[in-house]
Amino acid sequence: MNPLCLPLHTERLILRELTPDDTPALAQILGDAEVMRHSVAGVLSEKATGEFIDWCRISYRERGFGPWAVVEKSTSTLAGFCGLNAERVDGKDEIEIGYRLATGFWGKGLGTEAARSALAYGFEELQVTSLIAIVQPANFASVKVIQKLGFGGFVHSQYHRQGVRIYRMTAQQWALGRAVESQDTQFP
Repeated sequence: MNPLCLPLHTERLILRELTPDDTPALAQILGDAEVMRHSVAGVLSEKATGEFIDWCRISYRERGFGPWAVVEKSTSTLAGFCGLNAERVDGKDEIEIGYRLATGFWGKGLGTEAARSALAYGFEELQVTSLIAIVQPANFASVKVIQKLGFGGFVHSQYHRQGVRIYRMTAQQWALGRAVESQDTQFP
């Protein structure tokens, strides 16, 4: 688990470690009720956002991953966060993909782009065997992102006393999806 592979670059984004300097900008995003509508934590204050960033930084050191800052390349604007989280779900230790973007970045495919990069990091750099996505069924935009990423079926579960869907992708499914993508780009 080598965090030296960061920052991650996509066509339009940079994913990098969050720093305390990101607190004000991220607090504006995580303080938006629309952004946090489907979050089990709810709206976060600037103090709570700073604590979240501290937790992320501990996760980077201890696990080699965590939620990362998502920065739009063209403007250098912090768009939100995306990354991998260690979670305890249904009595099992899991690694989950999670993301939140400011409303101004919605509907542009950036969530999918950031999450695909985080999945690649998990499967290809960290060599994890599976990743999950925890999604509230009413969060249609997130369900759409998860499906675009290649997550298939789901199980119903409870997470922080809320009914959710737990989607799972294995390393084998990821590799198969990457092989199909590669063929699609070779034979337009």
